[in-house]
Amino acid sequence: MKRLTPEKVKDILSSVKDPCLDEDIVKYRIFSSAEIDGDDVLVRVTIPTHAYPQAKRAELSQRIETALRKQGADNTTVMAEVQTAWTPPPSDKAAMHGTKNIIAVAAGKGGVGKSTVAVNLALALKRSGASVGLLDADVFGPSIPQMLGQPDVPAGTTDDKRIVPAIHHGLKVISVGFFVNKEEAVVWRGPMVHRLLQQFLVDVDWGDLDYLICDLPPGTGDVQLSLSQLIPITGAVMVTTPQEVALIDVVKGISMFKRVEIPILGVVENMSYYRCPACGHHDEIFSHGGGKRLAAEIEAPFLGEIPIDARIRFGGDSGTPIIVASPDSEQSQAFVNIATEVALGIARRVLSKPKRAKRLAVIR
Repeated sequence: MKRLTPEKVKDILSSVKDPCLDEDIVKYRIFSSAEIDGDDVLVRVTIPTHAYPQAKRAELSQRIETALRKQGADNTTVMAEVQTAWTPPPSDKAAMHGTKNIIAVAAGKGGVGKSTVAVNLALALKRSGASVGLLDADVFGPSIPQMLGQPDVPAGTTDDKRIVPAIHHGLKVISVGFFVNKEEAVVWRGPMVHRLLQQFLVDVDWGDLDYLICDLPPGTGDVQLSLSQLIPITGAVMVTTPQEVALIDVVKGISMFKRVEIPILGVVENMSYYRCPACGHHDEIFSHGGGKRLAAEIEAPFLGEIPIDARIRFGGDSGTPIIVASPDSEQSQAFVNIATEVALGIARRVLSKPKRAKRLAVIR
């Protein structure tokens, strides 16, 4: 083997691109260190999200091994450690200690399946191995308790009067629906909503989370503004259906997020098409492609399409979402793909910044 040093290995690997992030692994700090022991080279890499696909991890290792073999390395071992990429919040929004990334799931109007996307996005991230929480911020129309069914562990309080989230399918979950009668309307003014959200964020014992998914109410009202003031939202996932009336409203939501300086992580097109399970006929009931066109117009990622499917609807009504009920189905894979794109998009934003100081936290 040609004489290699850790510095030489780093120089060689600066030409290797990460298969998911499409940037060299030294610049994006995927490469951590190298150790040389005779003919053996040990390369340590940092994977920036649990949602990084296994096949891409294998491809990353293969690219590293190939690059070093061309320079004379006989035996290369790649060891990967997952560290969730995140940006430390400003001091005035640092109340949620231990929560790394906060993702708002929003829509311009009701009825587009925003909560369905929020629930399955959270479960898909949890399935990847991440620690995930779900905040039902739709104070006036909380649907998360119905969609998740009976909790494995109900919400409670600690000895020091902090709120303990309920556990549903491995998710930490808080909703106003846990604390009010489901037949009663929540009739509150803006300041009361603000105080409730503050309590759900600061007084809840969320623990350490890689991702907190916030299911927002439709529109651009008090909840959205309160959350933007209280917490450092990493970015927003916008949910729409293909037809123009939905797109018109989601554009208003995007405008609101830009005004409060919250990045748009991407657009999801729900109810994108219907495929008959009996004959396979494909029908675009609500038109098709509007979400993708919108994403292109606002220069944001298009995260994917979710079909109209009775199993997705039944999963939400029965309290067993499709990710849990049928994890290997095509419908579940659509949500997994969206979760992967969201997580990689966050990692790309974080790692593209020149300074890394305290931007990564080791997953235990």
